[in-house]
Amino acid sequence: MNHPPDDLKGISAATLDYYRQNAQGFRAGTRDHDVSQNIAALLRHIQGAPPYRILDFGCGPGRDLRTFADLGHKPIGLDGTEAFVSMAQAESGCEVWLQDFLDLDLPDGHFDGVFANASLFHVPGAALPRVLRQLHAALKPSGVLFSSNPRGGNQEGWSGGRYGVYHDLASWSRVMTEAGFTEIEHYYRPQGLPREQQPWLASVWRKA
Repeated sequence: MNHPPDDLKGISAATLDYYRQNAQGFRAGTRDHDVSQNIAALLRHIQGAPPYRILDFGCGPGRDLRTFADLGHKPIGLDGTEAFVSMAQAESGCEVWLQDFLDLDLPDGHFDGVFANASLFHVPGAALPRVLRQLHAALKPSGVLFSSNPRGGNQEGWSGGRYGVYHDLASWSRVMTEAGFTEIEHYYRPQGLPREQQPWLASVWRKA
């Protein structure tokens, strides 16, 4: 599904407005989510000696940003919602950048890893190749990108005030490969459940 540039801006603005209006509730509702499997999946594939520079892409209120910092790494958060930026700074003590996913300004070759947990699915399909190329450029050589997205049948549209794209593995693999990444591994979440009860597709990719 393609969207003209003005429409893309509107999609992003409306989704950010949803999070702006629901920031406190979102923080309360996600504070205790266990994503340790995802954090471990990113860290075990980064090459070289820690501490690692990690971009928490769509860091929200800062739960995972704090975890990376507590593990001794050097994370930087990024989010497009002002309230989340303030929350994440207070929660983690880390630097947090206020940036819209569709208007990124990232340093080249800076990060060992990108942690995109439940964030990239908000990028409309028409903009996703560009955003992935920007994340690719922000990684050091052989850097690693982790993503976790709600999976689906490649439908795209609004759900509860937020815009999302719901990729299957083949679709997600195609856009990641075209952006210059090589797959390391993928898995479905939550662990230990039948596939129909695993709505999340997690994958780890290396900068080719």
